[in-house]
Amino acid sequence: MISSVKKLSAKTIAMTSLALIFTSATTMAQADTTKIGMITTLSGGGSSLGKDVRDGFKLALKMSDNKDIELLIEDDGRKPAKAVQIADKFIQKDKVDILTGIIFSNLAMAVIPSAVKKGVFYVSPNAGPSALAGKGCHENSFNVAWQNDNLHEAMGNYANGVDLKKTFILAPNYPAGKDALTGYKRFYKGEVAGEIYTKLGQKDYAVEISKIKASGADSVFFFLPGGMGIAFMKQYSQSGSKIPVMGPAFSFDQGILGAVGDAALGVKNSSQWNKDIDNEANKTFVAAYQKEYNKLPSLYSSQGYDAANLILSALKKSPVSDKDAFRKALKAADFASPRGDFKFGNNNFPIQDIYVREVVKEGDVLTNKIISKGLENHQDAYAKDCVMK
Repeated sequence: MISSVKKLSAKTIAMTSLALIFTSATTMAQADTTKIGMITTLSGGGSSLGKDVRDGFKLALKMSDNKDIELLIEDDGRKPAKAVQIADKFIQKDKVDILTGIIFSNLAMAVIPSAVKKGVFYVSPNAGPSALAGKGCHENSFNVAWQNDNLHEAMGNYANGVDLKKTFILAPNYPAGKDALTGYKRFYKGEVAGEIYTKLGQKDYAVEISKIKASGADSVFFFLPGGMGIAFMKQYSQSGSKIPVMGPAFSFDQGILGAVGDAALGVKNSSQWNKDIDNEANKTFVAAYQKEYNKLPSLYSSQGYDAANLILSALKKSPVSDKDAFRKALKAADFASPRGDFKFGNNNFPIQDIYVREVVKEGDVLTNKIISKGLENHQDAYAKDCVMK
């Protein structure tokens, strides 16, 4: 009887030990899983931008075959309050390690400053407001796209080179719109024929177009992302105005050109990426994206792809739990970007080349081709105000 009890005790102890080992292994496996919360615009105005960022991000994860990443995705509906609610849920309930995905700068300003102060990393695939690049910079906030002014600065520089002397400028009245016109004027040396801030999400531009035609301008520069740009270009073409227009890629990108139509032909626009950049990383990305989604990638697709690859490159060097090491790994930006050379400045915003593109037709497909370099190895104007070195 005593022998049976001893045997039973030994067996129980062995089973208990195995259970503890299994529990420990499961806990370790869960601890090694990186949770990423994507807050992006998937409905309403601007949804095509968010969908392209999402698709580029997911493609990079799929190509990496990393099984230790859990991606949570929520639609912010382009509403700041909703974006904040999602961020709070991701941080407090879901315990995410990294946030990403925000398209619009007003949503970015509502979410990012608070999130990074709580110790969460934020990797921006799009919005880059000036407030986060200068005095509001933070060691946990990284932007793989651009600082909001950058693409507009490139077009201001381009306008000087083609002898445009009187540009009419317009953009929506929100942080990215203000950064856009500030950026254009920072480099443009000519006269501003008129300056208008429209409503965010505006669809009717009859008043603005009338003012442009009466202004004596020799060119129009506008920043109207997504559906706003589509509406403006269609109405501008229908107005019969022959004043040439130009802008950043946001209104002439691959996902938008089909809706704009031939009215976009010949328009010059700026971008840090295009499908014809000649490097292996870009060829791989464009081919993989076409195979996965049966369409050409957009600028936003490339930015989502880069955001994911930045995170993946950092995870190869350190788990997120070692915040200092992971932060250092993000800063190193040790990945092959489709745009070519890429590095972070002191404020965790890119230092990079920005190209000027022209809208052309390849067969029946409207697309862009690079015609020149707008700015080379360019850093934003706000980095000097960032306390990080």
